[in-house]
Amino acid sequence: MLVLIAVGVLAFTALAERLDVPAPLLLIAAGVAVSYVPGVPEIHLEADVVLMGLLPPLLYSTAIQSSLVDFNANRRAILLLSVGLVAFTTVGIGAVVHAILPGISWAASFAIGAVVAPPDAVAATAIGRRIGLPRRVVTILEGESLLNDATALVALRTAVAVLVVGSDDVQIWRVGLDFVWAAVGGVLIGVVFFVAVAWMRTRITDPVLDTGISFVIPFAAYLAAEEVHASGVIAVVIAGLLLGHRAPILQTAQSRIAERMNWRTIAYVLENTVFLLIGLQAQWLFGDVGHSDLSAARIVAVCSATLAGIVALRMVWMFIARYALVRPGPDPDIGYTPPWTFTFVLGWAGMRGVVTLAAAFVIPVEAEHREILLLIAFTAVAGTLFIQGLTLGWVARRLEVPPPDPMDDALARATILQQASKAGYEALDAMEFEDPHGVVELIKQQTDQRNFAAWERLGTTADQETPSELYSRIRREMIDAERRRVLEIRKSGTVASEVISEVLSMLDVEESMLEIAHQEHDELKVVNERRRPGGEVCDDLERYDAVETADDPVCQACLDEGITWVALRQCLECGNVACCDSSPRQHATAHFRESEHPVMQSAEPGEDWRWCYVHHLTA
Repeated sequence: MLVLIAVGVLAFTALAERLDVPAPLLLIAAGVAVSYVPGVPEIHLEADVVLMGLLPPLLYSTAIQSSLVDFNANRRAILLLSVGLVAFTTVGIGAVVHAILPGISWAASFAIGAVVAPPDAVAATAIGRRIGLPRRVVTILEGESLLNDATALVALRTAVAVLVVGSDDVQIWRVGLDFVWAAVGGVLIGVVFFVAVAWMRTRITDPVLDTGISFVIPFAAYLAAEEVHASGVIAVVIAGLLLGHRAPILQTAQSRIAERMNWRTIAYVLENTVFLLIGLQAQWLFGDVGHSDLSAARIVAVCSATLAGIVALRMVWMFIARYALVRPGPDPDIGYTPPWTFTFVLGWAGMRGVVTLAAAFVIPVEAEHREILLLIAFTAVAGTLFIQGLTLGWVARRLEVPPPDPMDDALARATILQQASKAGYEALDAMEFEDPHGVVELIKQQTDQRNFAAWERLGTTADQETPSELYSRIRREMIDAERRRVLEIRKSGTVASEVISEVLSMLDVEESMLEIAHQEHDELKVVNERRRPGGEVCDDLERYDAVETADDPVCQACLDEGITWVALRQCLECGNVACCDSSPRQHATAHFRESEHPVMQSAEPGEDWRWCYVHHLTA
């Protein structure tokens, strides 16, 4: 059965990519259909399997890839959603369910409210990234979904305790104390695991051992926190955020690459397995509801009211939080304060997932109308995924919410590399060594070539092949020939297999870097849009405004030398047009050195970004 589930997940995920539809939605639909196929055994999700088996690795894989800097910058919005919105939804849905279902207690009503309250990180970010939501929206969604499970599970634990022991034995002050300890204890345990693993990683250089340790962290942190009645969710998230943030310092490059690739694979399989498992619950859930003594009309009413309620309550809270509590400032990605449309899209992205369905099974068997409560949870998950998941892209486009601009990313990457190289050259100048073989010149050439390639990706003329593209095409064909020759040598059996594997790995690493650069350049050619000013600027960039370039600008010096392909830049002091550093002669830089005119502007079609030679900044 496990093998069949894995094969089904991979097959339907591949089909979703070919059909260009969100994989979560196709997997849920497939799971529902398969659950009704004769001979397919019933698969009942157990709460412990999800909460202790699937949730920790999914949380950890998201946390180590999340930016602690972005998380901290949006912490107020994240906390208002992960704590305030969950409490608001729990109470609101509890009131709705209590009003519609006859004879149900307030404890059971609040229990199902806590179950459906938290949106799912996997569903929201999977769909959000696919359709290209703004980074700030995705960051808030990730942060909210990483922490809101803790709030919901504490609220659910309290409601279940009331169900089991009765309301008379539950004290409000103790509930508050439990919540505080869940948060504080989770943070403390997460920090302890971070410190312990950080200490180990400074003494470990083997990437296999390092990755093996990372597989243990989410389960160990979760179980350790739960053992002392703290929040395992918070412990895993804190450990993951801190370890991911410190990875460039604590781990070797090989360890970081190995961990990143392994966790991407694990998350890919688990995320999609989760959605298939959700769909597989449909047959037996509907079967159990068929034995309920409630009318079909009332069952439909409570499920529909709950679904509408979680959507409406989230939207109400979003605008309350924005205009009364958060009042966001300018977004560095777009250069201005996000409009109300960002808030609406963030509110519409509240898809529920497997935690909601798993948490529903925590409700005791003896709870009144339990089968209806389970159906409510299933309806919340399937309904939000299909209604909001299918329409989220359309809503974002209708509201003209801009996706991240790859041209901005390419420009920022080139700027960062330029400044990093400047720091590297300063370190090089401070070194003392003998260089009879011209090693320093070779290092400078390789560093410059890396920077030139980054700047060159900003030249997006579709019908011209840049020098870096030509290099990539030639080098990849050479690598193919080299690999074929290595495989011939391997076939002969004259060289040790370990040596063959090392050489093939070297070729693979180089080829993968070329492929990434090639794919990015193709994307930039498609996206090629006019840039908007933004980001950090210096006095020189503020002094020079973008200007209209000539209809057919040329670098006359290059033409005189017979060079036909160049990326053009225009001096904003004197108007001189010359080729940039990705071109063979670098006449724009030569012009700066001669004239000391500080700012140049791209003279390529559809580009108006500016570069300051003095401060190494762009606008």
